[in-house]
Amino acid sequence: MPAYSAPVRDTKYVLDHIVELGRFDNLPAFANASGDLVEAILSEGGRFCEEVLAPLNRVGDSEGCKRHPDGSVTTPPGFKEAWDQFVAGGWTTLHAPEEFGGQGLPSVISTAIAEYLCSANHSFEMYNGLTQGAIAALLVKGSDEQKATYLPKMVAGEWTGTMNLTEPHCGTDLGLLKTKAVPNGDGSYAITGTKIFISSGEHDLSENIIHMVLAKIEGAPDNVKGISLFLVPKFLVGEDGSVGTRNAVQCGSIEHKMGIHGNSTCVMNYDGAKGWLVGEPEKGLAAMFIMMNAARLGVGLQGLAQAEVAYQNAVQYAKDRRQGRALKSDARDPAAKADTLLVHPDVRRMLMRARAFNESARALILWGALQVDLSRKSQTEEERQAADDLISLLTPVIKGYLTDRGFETTVDMQQVYGGHGYIAEWGMEQFVRDARIAPIYEGTNGIQAMDLVGRKLGKDGGRAVRTFFEIVGREIAEARTAGDPAGLAAPLEKALGELQAATMWLAQNGMADPDNAGAGAYAYMELMGLVSLGWMWLRMASVSARLAGADGEDVAFHQAKLATARFFAAYELTAAPALRAKVEAGAESVMALPAEAF
Repeated sequence: MPAYSAPVRDTKYVLDHIVELGRFDNLPAFANASGDLVEAILSEGGRFCEEVLAPLNRVGDSEGCKRHPDGSVTTPPGFKEAWDQFVAGGWTTLHAPEEFGGQGLPSVISTAIAEYLCSANHSFEMYNGLTQGAIAALLVKGSDEQKATYLPKMVAGEWTGTMNLTEPHCGTDLGLLKTKAVPNGDGSYAITGTKIFISSGEHDLSENIIHMVLAKIEGAPDNVKGISLFLVPKFLVGEDGSVGTRNAVQCGSIEHKMGIHGNSTCVMNYDGAKGWLVGEPEKGLAAMFIMMNAARLGVGLQGLAQAEVAYQNAVQYAKDRRQGRALKSDARDPAAKADTLLVHPDVRRMLMRARAFNESARALILWGALQVDLSRKSQTEEERQAADDLISLLTPVIKGYLTDRGFETTVDMQQVYGGHGYIAEWGMEQFVRDARIAPIYEGTNGIQAMDLVGRKLGKDGGRAVRTFFEIVGREIAEARTAGDPAGLAAPLEKALGELQAATMWLAQNGMADPDNAGAGAYAYMELMGLVSLGWMWLRMASVSARLAGADGEDVAFHQAKLATARFFAAYELTAAPALRAKVEAGAESVMALPAEAF
């Protein structure tokens, strides 16, 4: 059976030294996040995930969710009891505003806990993750009445939420959606249509489910400009906040999926269901993007989370499993017929790549969560704008690059097991199956790459990407001045130069031929992701070099950081020139074959 241990030590290191939470204790929310409180939250959250959620992960996979003839759905055994404990522990309330029953902590803290939740039980985490996205949309676009009616229950975890975009005939191209909304004459609308791939669409965890549904009001333009967002509860809510009669929305079926069996992915049928407009008419896509951007950052986190739990188990297996002899005779165990897998360089290669990815991805995600907080809570408009610029630019990178690398890492960790990795009882094949969804949902990674190149690079005259280049370049110079303890400055500077050159090439050639931008977008996203992780390693190497000699510090921990940083510099950053070459190859060879040749 696979096991999981929450990486509390590493998370605290990132929060203290890379995110530097203490620098922001003058801001709302951050003032409450004392070091002792954060450590207590991480430790207790980690314990809950290790002891309660991780043992249910395989149960969720093998048992799955069950739909009954009346359209109701039950979650796998133990999920309901775990949800009740989750709610009782206040884990749904961490970063929600205090006025709606939340603790008002920075979202960077809840992001750290979300990693543990997802590593322990990806399927379970999604019930809360979707709810947090719905809460985010209502906080920004909901009416005062909607906030007062729904948010306290959703924040408390008594009610959950979903997002309903996709239909059988339209996924990315939402202009094609057919779900319609007809005014009832009392301020509500009758919502009719079918939505598919609805995560957490129906289940038995909460008393009510609040669906956020995209639809077109009768007479609206038949394109993306005609889309509105509606709040459609599973059960109608009375004026006193009580749960009333069942709404005309039902789970038609549960999707049969490759992984995440413990989450109920539903076909949802709306048959004149009563719903209420959220925000302005025909402004639904902007409102839904609040949920989608939060979800994309959350999916990037899922890439890391699956890679982390797979890595932990692969390391333990490599320490225990004896196969073959070390290539060097002095490394061989004379008391055994074979040595552990850890003596083999190729096994070390896979484990080091995993470690280097996981630790830098954790730093990048938590840094990104900080930018979300600062975009809302910084004292000046300039500071808020700068944070928003950076996280907007890097959201497709966090979602796209980290989920692809997370899946690749999970597969590598399965490979460490050899044939046993293919056998269900070891748990690795479930991690692989569960990880595979992350590059697909919330906008496929090809879409993320196109969003980065087609929208984010040129936004506001390229202000965000120029800021990113300036920050990374400045920190490279600072590291070189400080002696560059991990040898990262030169290779990262070269990788940054390749990224800057690729950016200029796209600016010049993407407009001349849009296919050039399309063909190079994915490699460009990979290159920016590589530079972003290298930037995090530059920061961590600088910190650990300084702390390694300080009193009371864990010297071995910091030495391991420096060794991993050197590996990243020598092994990973070398890919930058090849990625630039792919960007600049253009579209000619990609688009050369006529359609009939395929």
